[in-house]
Amino acid sequence: MPRALVLGGTGLVGRATALRLLGSGWQVDVVGRDSARVPPELTAAGAQFIAADRADQGQLQAALGAGADLLVDCLCFTAADARSLLLLAANSTSTVVISSRAVYVDAEGNHVNSDVPPHFATPITEDQPTLAPTTDIDYRSREGYGANKVAAEQVVLESGLPVSVVRASQIHAVGASPAREWAVVKRVLHGRTALLLARRGGGGVHTTAAANLAALIETVAHRPGTRVLNSADPDAPSALEICRTIAGQLGHEWEEVLLDATAPAGLGRTPWDSPHPIVLDTSAATALGYQAAGTYAATIAPALDWLVDAARDGQPPADADYFAEYFDYAAEDAFLAKRVGRLGR
Repeated sequence: MPRALVLGGTGLVGRATALRLLGSGWQVDVVGRDSARVPPELTAAGAQFIAADRADQGQLQAALGAGADLLVDCLCFTAADARSLLLLAANSTSTVVISSRAVYVDAEGNHVNSDVPPHFATPITEDQPTLAPTTDIDYRSREGYGANKVAAEQVVLESGLPVSVVRASQIHAVGASPAREWAVVKRVLHGRTALLLARRGGGGVHTTAAANLAALIETVAHRPGTRVLNSADPDAPSALEICRTIAGQLGHEWEEVLLDATAPAGLGRTPWDSPHPIVLDTSAATALGYQAAGTYAATIAPALDWLVDAARDGQPPADADYFAEYFDYAAEDAFLAKRVGRLGR
């Protein structure tokens, strides 16, 4: 029985990966700091929990033990993280590091966290230029996140070890933080009868189901190598299509008000709103034999159920700052009232 060790195994990516591998006959050990955070379904499926701090090399070496067939790091954010990982990767047949589409820059040097939104004229391949690596800016900042990821990628890719860097985009699953779908689910639970969408609901930012990321990780596990791979859903729905999917799965109907450039600034924003589409090219993953677990619509239901249940239990997502701009009902109602007035004249 092959063995997988998943660092950050209790999070949304680790959970999906562990469940996928357990279903394929792997022995899976998930590493985390708190056993209370282990999802019940992982224990039920046969995963073993190992308590260890990602920053404690001794604890990580003890968790690895005699080695692993697959090592997955969901918590590699900096070059220092990457250097500590190499000591484990040297004793693993295949290693996967989770990275992000936040590393890519367009022709003007703009990226998804820059003040000026990026404009990628075509789907982004793994050869697209990236940010310059940095180690002196906090990775938890807008400016530092992507640049630190690039620094971490370079460390593992230059090691000569069979490490696959997987760049994902807006991962969705049970336990996501931020759980972007909450921007629509909350509106449904509040019984909103109209949905305002900026830019007529166009644009769109490619999404990645944790289940699809897990499927790619399993593919890589059987094909060790040093490479970079994009990971995203097989479709790239627009903001309008995502909102329709969520409302449809929750059995809710509303009027879609598709706004143009004359609408007030900030009205109709969603987490998937973008002046230009941001789409990842996943043909390199497909060439390895990867097959997606499903489209956005086919994979989002568990996350929606989780959000609805959490809200009904009085425990909705806590990312208040992230979601604040999406629920200005007063501004929406004022716009809709004026719209009705104009239509009535």
